[in-house]
Amino acid sequence: MNQSSGTIGRWQGAGLMATTLLGTGVFILPQMTIEIAGVGALLAWGLLTLAIIPIALVFARLGSQFSHAAGPAYFVEQAFGRVLGRAVGLSFLLIVPIGAPAAVLMTMQFVNALLPISGTWVLGCELAVLLLLLLINLRGIQISAKAQLALTLGMIVVVLALCLVGVIQPPPAPQQTLPSISIDTTLTALGIAFWSFLGIEAMTHLSSDFRRPKQDMVPAMMTGTVLVGVIYLGCSWLLLRFDNQQPLAMIGAFNQLMGGYGAWVIGLLGIASGLATVNVYCASVARLLWSFSEQGILPAWFKPRNSAGVPVRALATVLLVMSGVMTVNYLADVRLDQLISWANGVFVIIYLLSMLAAFKLLPQIRRLAAVSSVLCLLFGVALGSAMIYAVLLLLLLLPLLWYQLRVKQRRTPQPTAL
Repeated sequence: MNQSSGTIGRWQGAGLMATTLLGTGVFILPQMTIEIAGVGALLAWGLLTLAIIPIALVFARLGSQFSHAAGPAYFVEQAFGRVLGRAVGLSFLLIVPIGAPAAVLMTMQFVNALLPISGTWVLGCELAVLLLLLLINLRGIQISAKAQLALTLGMIVVVLALCLVGVIQPPPAPQQTLPSISIDTTLTALGIAFWSFLGIEAMTHLSSDFRRPKQDMVPAMMTGTVLVGVIYLGCSWLLLRFDNQQPLAMIGAFNQLMGGYGAWVIGLLGIASGLATVNVYCASVARLLWSFSEQGILPAWFKPRNSAGVPVRALATVLLVMSGVMTVNYLADVRLDQLISWANGVFVIIYLLSMLAAFKLLPQIRRLAAVSSVLCLLFGVALGSAMIYAVLLLLLLLPLLWYQLRVKQRRTPQPTAL
């Protein structure tokens, strides 16, 4: 079992969890879902929060019982064999070219709110963000955990204050007439909103970084998940009640309710949370690379770690790949909603296979795992054609990994009988 020295406590873990989930989308996704579904966005967020709680609980139980840097890849391997487990791990690695640009694109919207930039300056800022993340990660994940706990508390205070003032202060008149609730648009909004809860599985990669994973994983992940659901619902309610024409609607809502400074408060929080999200994913993917290197799936070149337990070469490789993909995405001008949908599809597959693994590995929560598996299938239905990318990726990886395993088995000398 690939273990790191545990440095994260229960509340630091809750901060990592909540900030990772809030991340880049907390001040953007509610606006996107309202544009799609109108009032139905509230229903989408409510249903999503209720549906994600059992999935988060299953992941927490898996992470506490099977502490391993490979996270879902290890769970699936234990349940269904090496080929499928490694396919899950490589799927997670291959989501970085889609998920990381989406996260950074969201973060850059907050940068633009404070300092409008355009042209190649946008790409320059994105690459500077990656350099900053390299420096932060080299110090170890515990430094980020402490900072992200404070950031989470700050975001919660701001959203609660806005909601409180929003209840007291009457909405401006006349309000924009929003379309009635539609099942189709609500499901579409739910499929986009699913991005907000990507990161649950990332915590399982860091389970061995907890001081007491069996005692702290479940409360940390559940606390973070519930907090995130409440915050997203609060932000959606605010935007429906205080409609405005700002490019970033949360900044406009803050200006209406607090009398200004929305660009600074929401902008700085958005930038910080965006950095936090990408930071946790860099750390978790680097650990997955290191774990695969330890197992011989990937070259041993990724094995070295520094004094803080950080797999330095793996981390540098992840950030280098991200920089290349961001450059290509900038030149190709790929849409944000397209990136989000493709990334969500891959994570639905990873989550579904993890829930099925829990059904087999943890008999004591078999009913919960079955319910969570059905919920993952429903998320796939909500995403529709965006699932094609995820399915094709899995179908491509499975035969390649099967062939790799067969070749290794043939080359391994068999013991001779005495």
